[in-house]
Amino acid sequence: MAENGESWERGVIEKLATEALKEQRRSRRWGILFKVLTFAYITVVLVMASGWRVDGESLSGEKHTALVDIAGVIAAGGDASAERVMSSLQAAFKDKNTQGVILRINSPGGSPVQAGIIYDEIRRLRVAHPDIPMYAVVEDICASGGYYIAAAADRIYVDKASIVGSIGVIMDGWGFTGAMQKVGVERRVLAAGENKAFLDPFSPVDENHKKYAQALLADIHAQFIDVVRKGRGNRLKETPDMFSGLIWTGASSVENGLADGLGSMEWVAREVIKAEQIVDYSEKQNIAERFAKRFGATMAESLSRILVSGNFSLR
Repeated sequence: MAENGESWERGVIEKLATEALKEQRRSRRWGILFKVLTFAYITVVLVMASGWRVDGESLSGEKHTALVDIAGVIAAGGDASAERVMSSLQAAFKDKNTQGVILRINSPGGSPVQAGIIYDEIRRLRVAHPDIPMYAVVEDICASGGYYIAAAADRIYVDKASIVGSIGVIMDGWGFTGAMQKVGVERRVLAAGENKAFLDPFSPVDENHKKYAQALLADIHAQFIDVVRKGRGNRLKETPDMFSGLIWTGASSVENGLADGLGSMEWVAREVIKAEQIVDYSEKQNIAERFAKRFGATMAESLSRILVSGNFSLR
């Protein structure tokens, strides 16, 4: 009986030990799985933060042409903001193996402030790195603020069908006074300061405000013209409509001195800079930033629909 009791106890102990070992193995597997998932999560976050961007430092051992893109509207917070373009240009000029910099422009313009900041930074970098030439290469369009920036380059190359110019400044808006009268809506504005309601779209045009706004535009326009004249120098063949806001084809812009010649990015890298390999230094929005912007736009659109549909109310 004693032996049977000992055998039974031994069997129970062995089963308990076996189950404990199995549980340890299961816990170890789950621990490994959670570690792998955590590592994968951290990797994804880091990749999203970096935006898959490969900068020129990874190829710093080879002579190359540095590329910086200015695409889309020039505005704070976008890919063509002064902050991003300046950071890209600084990295491009800093690389000791950069043989020349191409500023590839495909922009209708945008903020004169952002364009001016980029222009000033290009001029500073050109002084700091006199041995590194910089060329602007225009694709579809280089207008207004885009051309403001291009004027800082050593030379400007275009396609014969590119759109170039629009050297002017605009301030636009809407006037709703007529529509308000038709539907019987009265505008009520309270302001401290006689000019606080400057160019209010729901009020009739104030001639003094209009004159003041026109003076502001003329001042910025004069700055634009001065930048173009300094940048282009004797190459510019001025005509009465040169600074009127008109646009020209790439071929015509070469004739009037707004551009220097026809050429693509690859051609300039190969034939002018003599460094065929191109490294893109353009700093763009990463995946996380684009998702956040998209998510914000979607939320705003959803809220707008709720408000318009009348399904949301405050009581």
